[in-house]
Amino acid sequence: MGLEAIAAVAAIGSAAYSVYSGERQASAQQAAQRDARNAAQKQEKAADEATNRANQKNPDTMAILDAAQQSGKGGQSGTMLTGAQGVDPNSLNLGKTTLLGM
Repeated sequence: MGLEAIAAVAAIGSAAYSVYSGERQASAQQAAQRDARNAAQKQEKAADEATNRANQKNPDTMAILDAAQQSGKGGQSGTMLTGAQGVDPNSLNLGKTTLLGM
């Protein structure tokens, strides 16, 4: 083998190693970016959970009990649709004197 052939083989080997090294470096960089992205997402989730824990909403039990007491004062005729007065018997009259019209 001549000197030129050795130089050509060395150049090819150097180029191949450069390509291989560049691909390894790109792969390592992608892995680092993926790890950083995952860490940021975990940190964001932890911050959201901490905020939610700090801002928990508690039920207003006094208002619930008061509403239940007020609805109990209406008697059994009162519903959410009719109110405490119940249904007006005149509104049930269909205006006819048949059995169905009262």
